Formats: sequence, structure tokens, C-alpha cells
Amino acid sequence: MPQSLLVFQSLWAMERRHTDGYERTLEENLRLIASSGFDGVSAHYTDRAAVKQLSQLRAEYGLNAEAQCFPRTIDDLQPILENAVEFGAHHIDIQPDVRPRTVPECIQLLDGWQRLAEQTDIPVYIETHRDRMTTDLFFTLDLLDARPNLKLLGDISHYLVAREFAWPVSEENHALMHRILDHSWSFHGRVASREQVQIELSFAPHRMWVDLFLDWWRYGFASWRRRAGANDTLAFTCELGPKPYAIIDRDGNDTTDRWQESLLLKDWIRTLWSEVEKAIPIPDA
Repeated sequence: MPQSLLVFQSLWAMERRHTDGYERTLEENLRLIASSGFDGVSAHYTDRAAVKQLSQLRAEYGLNAEAQCFPRTIDDLQPILENAVEFGAHHIDIQPDVRPRTVPECIQLLDGWQRLAEQTDIPVYIETHRDRMTTDLFFTLDLLDARPNLKLLGDISHYLVAREFAWPVSEENHALMHRILDHSWSFHGRVASREQVQIELSFAPHRMWVDLFLDWWRYGFASWRRRAGANDTLAFTCELGPKPYAIIDRDGNDTTDRWQESLLLKDWIRTLWSEVEKAIPIPDA
């Protein structure tokens, strides 16, 4: 089977947080996600009972899963690995919930997580995210200098807004982002501007930022195709988060329908993958 793309939907992004107080059930969300053509979901994998319930419902709808976790110590990863092995997951997404100020402190944790990860066949990736070990672009590049084989999960929206790149984005900054993308083995998807971490995809004035991210993802997909195995799958998670990620109106509700924008993003990503697939053919195994 040749390289392929899986598009996931974040369960966090399914939260409405609307002033009317209505929230869909987990089963309603999974039914909606599956019927709309997504391949899986992104969910927290810390609580075994919750992961078991999710696994049973996922099986009914044929959905895969990204296992999210937020470890603070090396040992914090162990139960997530056990849940992923027992109930299945495409990959594990670590948001390191620590903020060391030196690279050696980080390396101790990263190496410890790597040793644990080697106990399973499930890939383990480190997410680029604000208020985590990887909060700063330059510091994360320092981590890559120290551990060139570090596998990232690229949520590049955080670096655009945190570094507040000037427009147009300079070649120097493109090169820095490309280095992150060259080490990304999975992606989280939202579009940021230099001022907001998540802007409305369907607003015409935001198209410049949409095109910027599509270009970065195009680069990342092409890079992944050259690095990955002939039969590997790339997972892209649509992660248009609820408020306070989503910009809200004066009544405290989303300015757009985030679910409809998630469907739009899914279609864009599938089209983008098809374009990259044609441009960079990979021989079958």
C-alpha cells in the first residue's frame, strides 16, 4: 500500500462552548465526524476508562485515533503508552507540560520518553506548542541541534503568532519554519495571523494567511514523503479550537461555524495532498 494521508478531527475542536449551553455527546460527535469523511479523532489518552469508551465507539464508526498527552515527568508517559497499546492509536502526541530553560534539562526528559516509546511500535511525536517545552521557535531549533532525530508534531500556528513574523514573511523566517517542517511527522491544522493563533478560514481578508499555511503544509507534506517509508501514513488533525482560541463576537459566541470550517480545511488538505502526491511520486514498497 503506498503512502497515504489520514485526516483527523480534534474532539476538543468539537466543543461548542456556546452561550446556549448545548453540547453534543461523544457518540453524536463521532457519528458526525465519521459521516463527514474524517479518518479519525484526536483525543486525550490519560484516563483509561475514557479511552476505553472512546475505543468502543471508534470501532463502531471505523475511526482511528491520535493519543494526546501532557506529561511532566518521564514516568507520566507510561500509562499513555499502555492505553495506546491496549486500545489502539495511530500515534502519540506529547505536549511536554514543562518549561525548562536549558537544553540539557529538556534532553533528559526527551531521552527518557524515547526509551519508553521504544517499548511499543506506536510512533511518539513531540508537539510544537506555546507554554510547553517547545514554546519558542529558536529554543526548539536548539533541541533539534542536540537531538537531530527528534520527531516533531508540527503545530506551526504557535510559532507564527509567538514570533509575530512581519508580512511578507522573510526568507530567513521561511527557512526556520522549513526546518521545523522537515522534522514534523504529523500535523495539527489551524491558520494563525501574526496577532491571533486562530483566525476565521472563510473570511476573504484572511486569505493571505490561509495561503501562507497551505504553502507551509505543502512543503511539510513533500518533506514527509521523502523521509517516510513507502507504506507509511501521514496524519493531519483539523484543530480549530473553541474559545478562547476561536475569536468571538460581543455575545461570546464564535464568529463563524467552526465545524463547517473544519470540513473546509479537511477538503483543502486532501486537495493539497493530492497535488503533492502527483508532484513527488514515491515508488511502492
